[in-house]
Amino acid sequence: MRPNRLRQLLDEGKPSLGTHVICPWPGMIELIGLSGVFDYVEYVGEYSSFSLEQLDNIGRAIDLFPNLSGMMKVEEQTRGFIAQRAIDSGIQNVLFTDVRTADDVRECIRYVRPETPEAGGVHGAGMRRSVGYVLEGGSPAWVEAMNQVVVAVMIEKKAAMENLDEILAVPGLDMVQFGPSDYSISVGKPGRGGDPDIREAQNTMIKKALAAGVHPRVELGSFEQAQPFLDMGVRHFCVGWDIGTIFRWCRQQGEIIEKLGLRQMGSSGAGEIGYTAARG
Repeated sequence: MRPNRLRQLLDEGKPSLGTHVICPWPGMIELIGLSGVFDYVEYVGEYSSFSLEQLDNIGRAIDLFPNLSGMMKVEEQTRGFIAQRAIDSGIQNVLFTDVRTADDVRECIRYVRPETPEAGGVHGAGMRRSVGYVLEGGSPAWVEAMNQVVVAVMIEKKAAMENLDEILAVPGLDMVQFGPSDYSISVGKPGRGGDPDIREAQNTMIKKALAAGVHPRVELGSFEQAQPFLDMGVRHFCVGWDIGTIFRWCRQQGEIIEKLGLRQMGSSGAGEIGYTAARG
């Protein structure tokens, strides 16, 4: 079984740095791996379209880089199925969304742990790519790998904050992350993730997680935003989204186009702009 880089970093008390991918093209994983910057890639399955074959290909891309691991963000309604298939594709860690109670978290943990008397999980052996299909399925090495899966949950609902102490006390929970967008909706302030009350809830979650010995993780648009969280004691970050990077680049090019006075020549595409400029 392949070593789990994210688990190693947590066990060693070291910081971890991840980035988000929504596009299911495995080449994106390769580009991130080739950069040598990040410890893991979070495939944001909650927001993406994917097939089981694509999950396997994402797992293969991660396997190209010994110091890179993967995480799958799993939506609420299909938790068990997607979490197990992602792990068995080679995406070694899971971020579960929409938990509200400690029982929700226990259920998430059971999905990924092996069905041994000690672990009490429901994840059974399978002839899938993470075990070499026919090589290590159900082996002691596989059991240990399932026990090493990093389990993270989103704290993004009003109920989750109300039950936070009980959630943080659940054995086997490794990491928590605040979700300001969903939280703002659940408290009647949709679209106001930057509201002072929402920010204060995030800070409360971070402080309580640190006190409980559970790793808080923070999502950032850029590492330039990290210092206030570093000052609080946060050491785990997931930064940037592939589609956000593309969008910002397009907008930046739009600003340049406006400064050059090209926008009035045609706004339907670069081809029209180029053609009009050539004629002019």
